[in-house]
Amino acid sequence: MPRLAADPGPYAFEPASTALVMIDMQRDFIEPGGFGEALGNDVSRLEACVEPAARLLALCRAHGIAVIHTKEAHRPDLADCPPAKRLRGAASLRIGDRGPMGRILIDGEPGNDFVPACAPHPGETVIAKPGKGAFYRTGLDERLRARGITHLVFGGVTTEVCVQTSMREANDRGYECLLIDEATASYFPAFKAATLAMIAAQGGIVGWTAPLAAFAAALA
Repeated sequence: MPRLAADPGPYAFEPASTALVMIDMQRDFIEPGGFGEALGNDVSRLEACVEPAARLLALCRAHGIAVIHTKEAHRPDLADCPPAKRLRGAASLRIGDRGPMGRILIDGEPGNDFVPACAPHPGETVIAKPGKGAFYRTGLDERLRARGITHLVFGGVTTEVCVQTSMREANDRGYECLLIDEATASYFPAFKAATLAMIAAQGGIVGWTAPLAAFAAALA
């Protein structure tokens, strides 16, 4: 069983019962003209995780680890987007509004698609989620249990919002979770650092964190 040096301690996993969950590597969050920029963020801060996330995807594919992609996406009629979510904050464009890459966070629009480097391969699971967490109204837990998955490796954006929410949901459901440091990013570097610390605090209250090199070495 592969075992790697992680924070707060060693993380052991069996590839056959492990899945990679890549969270929301979407144009709407990472590229100019999307929802992230409409919220006033510097989207260039997320670019640093795209190449490591792509390497993490390639590594898992090469070792037979199941790959799951999530995207935050709403129906065109916004029936699955509560007003409390749509009207929050002072965004220049809100969910459902038309922007440079189509309607913001609407399933099927160009901006709602994945950045090319992290696009799903044929046969990989794609989960469209209406909330921040990957388990909320998606059926993800049932899919994972049907495949005998017990361990989850995470990457994606943003660290303190959709990634952390999904990890906490997974932890509550009994999955052993590992976040790969370089494969995740935030518009606010301090928020990423705080999230990594919170995840591993108190003996791994949410899970483990580790650099990509340690994960690759364990598989090798």
